[in-house]
Amino acid sequence: MSSAQIDLFDDAPGYREAPRPAPRKRPATAPSPAGWDDEEAAHRLEQSGQFRVLRKLVPRPIIPRAQSVFPNLAILVDTETTGLNHAKDEIIEVGAVAFTYDDDGVIGDVVGVYSGLRQPSEPIPAEITRLTGITDEMVAGLEIDIAALDALVEPADLIIAHNAAFDRPFCEKLSPTFASKAWACSVKEIPWADLGFEGNKLGYLVGQSGLFHGAHRATDDCNALLEVLARPPEENRARPFAELLRSSEQSRVRIYAENAPFDMKDQLKSRGYRWSDGSDGRPRAWWIETEEELRVEEFRYLRTEIYCWEDAEPLTWRLTALDRYRA
Repeated sequence: MSSAQIDLFDDAPGYREAPRPAPRKRPATAPSPAGWDDEEAAHRLEQSGQFRVLRKLVPRPIIPRAQSVFPNLAILVDTETTGLNHAKDEIIEVGAVAFTYDDDGVIGDVVGVYSGLRQPSEPIPAEITRLTGITDEMVAGLEIDIAALDALVEPADLIIAHNAAFDRPFCEKLSPTFASKAWACSVKEIPWADLGFEGNKLGYLVGQSGLFHGAHRATDDCNALLEVLARPPEENRARPFAELLRSSEQSRVRIYAENAPFDMKDQLKSRGYRWSDGSDGRPRAWWIETEEELRVEEFRYLRTEIYCWEDAEPLTWRLTALDRYRA
C-alpha cells in the first residue's frame, strides 16, 4: 500500500518538525461592505448583550522546536476508528499536534503536526462515515506512516487525548512508542465545571470558548482542544492546561474488592465501584480508582462496610500517568 499524510499547514506530505507554513490562498468569500470591520461588528453585537459571536478557529503556525523557549513537549492525539473495541476495530485516521509548554502549565508554540489516513481490513461502517465524513474512497490504499508519527511522539514528555481510555489502547496497538509515554485525559483530569464550563464534550468546550471548528476529523479536533486548553484563566480560576498538568503528576490507586460478598454489589456500585470480569487479565472483582490520599478512607469503608474484618488488605495498584488509561 502507498502512504500519505496531510499537513494542515502546508501542502507538503508528511510530518516535518521545522517548516513554517507555506502561504495558502484563502477560499473565496463575499466581499465585506466598504468601511466594514468584521471584528468591530462582532464586538458591537456582543456588547449589546443580545448576541454571542463564535470565531472560526485558525490553527497556529508551526515553528521549529529550537525556536521555542518553552522547555517541555506535549502531543495532542486523536483517532478515528471503525468502532469502539480496540481488540477488533481499527484506526482509520490519526491526528497529532505537538506543542511546547512550561512547568507552570503555560502553553507555548506548535512545533509539529501529523495527520494520516489508513485503509482498514473491512469497509468502514456507514455510521462511522456519517460521524467522521471518512469514506472508503478517501482511505483506499493508504497507510499510517509509523516512522513519521514516531518521530513526532518519541521526544514528548506527555501525551494528551480527549478520552485517553479510548485513544491510548488504539495508539499502543498502532505503535509501541505510545506505550512508554505518560498519558493525560482532558475529559477526566480537568474540573471543567470549576473552570466555568457546563460540560466536557469537545464541541461544547470549543463553543463556550468562543470558537467553532470542523469537528470529527482528528487533527481538527487536536487543534481545537489546544485552544481550549490554552484558554486564558478567568478571575480566580486556573488555565485548563495547568489543571491537566497538575492532575497528570499525581499518583492514583486502583483498589480491588476481591471476594466481596455478592449481596454487597449494590453498595459497591453506588459508591462508584465497577465490575471487572477478569477477561483482560485483571482481577475478577469490583474495583475503584481514587486519589492516593483517599486510600486510607477507602480501606476503612471496605473493612467496616463490606468485609466486616478490620485486618482485610484489599489488592491495590498504584497508578501514575505512565500506567493510566491502558487497555
